[in-house]
Amino acid sequence: METAQGLGVVGNMPTAGQVSRRKPLIDAANVEKSYGATRVLRGVSFQVRAGEIHALLGGNGAGKSTLIRIITGLTSRDAGDIAVSSAKLSRGGPIIAVVHQELALVPELSVAENIGIVHAKSGLSQSSRHRMRDIALNALRLIDAAIGEEIVDLPARKLSLHEGQIVEIARALSTGAEVLLLDEPTANLTAGETAKLFCVLKRLARDEGIGIVFVSHRMREIRELCDVCTILRDGITVANGTPLASLSDAEIIQQMGQSTHRSGAQLKRRERSREGTPVELLGPDGAILEIWPGTILGLAGAPAGPTGLIDPLVGAGKGAGWRLSGEGLADGFSSPAAAARAGIGFVSGDRAAKGILSQLPIVDNVLAARRVRDNRRIVGAAERQECSDLVSALKLKAGSIWDLPASLSGGNQQKLIVARWLGLPLRMVVLEEPTRGVDIGTKHDIYALIREMADTGAIIVWWSTENVELLELCDVIFAFDTEGRPKGFLPDERFTEDGLAELTGMAA
Repeated sequence: METAQGLGVVGNMPTAGQVSRRKPLIDAANVEKSYGATRVLRGVSFQVRAGEIHALLGGNGAGKSTLIRIITGLTSRDAGDIAVSSAKLSRGGPIIAVVHQELALVPELSVAENIGIVHAKSGLSQSSRHRMRDIALNALRLIDAAIGEEIVDLPARKLSLHEGQIVEIARALSTGAEVLLLDEPTANLTAGETAKLFCVLKRLARDEGIGIVFVSHRMREIRELCDVCTILRDGITVANGTPLASLSDAEIIQQMGQSTHRSGAQLKRRERSREGTPVELLGPDGAILEIWPGTILGLAGAPAGPTGLIDPLVGAGKGAGWRLSGEGLADGFSSPAAAARAGIGFVSGDRAAKGILSQLPIVDNVLAARRVRDNRRIVGAAERQECSDLVSALKLKAGSIWDLPASLSGGNQQKLIVARWLGLPLRMVVLEEPTRGVDIGTKHDIYALIREMADTGAIIVWWSTENVELLELCDVIFAFDTEGRPKGFLPDERFTEDGLAELTGMAA
C-alpha cells in the first residue's frame, strides 16, 4: 500500500449521487488485530469513497486508532483484506494523510519550508527555498488563496491553530494524496476556527473529490460535516457506511455501546457522603457546585470546560473564572506546591509532560507529593520502606525502587503517579484523564484506588473524555458543552450515555 503524509487533488469528480456507487478508495474487510491475548479488532470492515466525508465513530477502546494505523501502514494486520484504489488513472493507489489535533510543524521554519520540505532532495538551499515557496503557494491556493499569500513566509510559531491545520492540509495536498484522515481536529479550535475548517473540508470533498475521514466525539460537529458514518464497538463494525440522516443521536449512542445506569454502590456512596462540610466551586456564570466529602465528581465535555475548572484547583492558573470556597481553602492557589500543602492532590493523564519525573528513580516519583508537602529532600529509611510497601500494594512490576520510571510500562507509570497521594490526609484529589493510554486491567486497578481515596473522605474530581468511564465511576457528573460552557449536573433520571451525550453535545 502506498502511504505518505500527503493528500491528493482529484478533478472532475462525480456528483454526490454517483459517489455512493463508485469503487471505494479504501476497502477494508474483516480486519483483525491482536496484541497478545487482547483482540483489538475482531473483523472490522470500512470503506472510504472519493468526495465523501465519513465519520468514524466508537468509544475509546473500540479500535478506531488501531484501524487507522493499519490503513496508513504504521501497523500490520493479523487477518483481513485492504484494497486500495485510486480515482486517478495514472496511480495504482491513493496516498493517505493523517492530520492529528497536535500539529506536526517545525515552529522556526516558515510555512513554505514546512510544506515544501517533504519535496526537498537535500538540505534547504536557496534554489530549493524558491521551489518550496512555489509548491506551498500552489497547495495553499487549493484551500484559500488569500490566506496563502498572507502566511506563506511566516514562521510556523506565529500561526493560529486554525492556520496551522490549514498548513498541515496544504502539505498533504502538495504530495497528491486522495484520502485525508482527521483525528479529533477540532479539539483545540474555537467555534469560529472550526467553522472555517469545515468550509475547507466540504470544498475539498465537493470540488477536489478528496475522501475525508473525520474522527470526533462531538455529535453536533459530526452531523454538521459528515455524510455517512461507520461505528465500531469492541473491535467489530456495527454500522458500515450508514447515512447519518438515517440515525438519531440515541441510535448512534446505542450502537456504540450499552447505556450505563448508576449503580447501587454509587447511590449508597452518594447518600453516605452527605456528611461533614461541603466544598463549593464557584463558577464564572454564577454556577455553584456543592461537593461533599467522599463524593466522586465527574467532569464531562469539551476540554476547555474541565481544564478551566481544574487549573485553579491545582494551582495551575486562574482558569476560566472558577473559584474554590471552603473552610481553610483559598479562592485559588499560587502554585501546585501550595495546593498540595493544602491537601489537594493532582494526577494527570499526560505522564510525560505533567506526571513522571523521568530522570529520578521510582522512589523519588512515589514520594514526590510527600516531599512537597513536608518540604523534604532526603530519602530516609522509613521513606524507602514506605515506597516499597506502596510498590508492593499496587503490584508495580519494578525491579528496584531505584530504577528509572522508563523501566515501567505505561500503565505502571500511571499507577506510580496515583501512588504519590495514597495514605496522605487529602481534602481533594483532581484527576485529569488518569486512565488515558492504559489497558483495561490497569484502568480497573486505578478505579479501585480512587474509590479507596473517596472512602477516606477525600473529594474526587475526575475528568475523562470517556463517558462510559464517568458513568461507571462517578457519583455525580457536571457537564460542559462543546464550547466549554457549564451545562449543569447530569440528572439522576438521565444517568446514561445518551443522557450525557445530549447534555454535552458529545459522544464517547
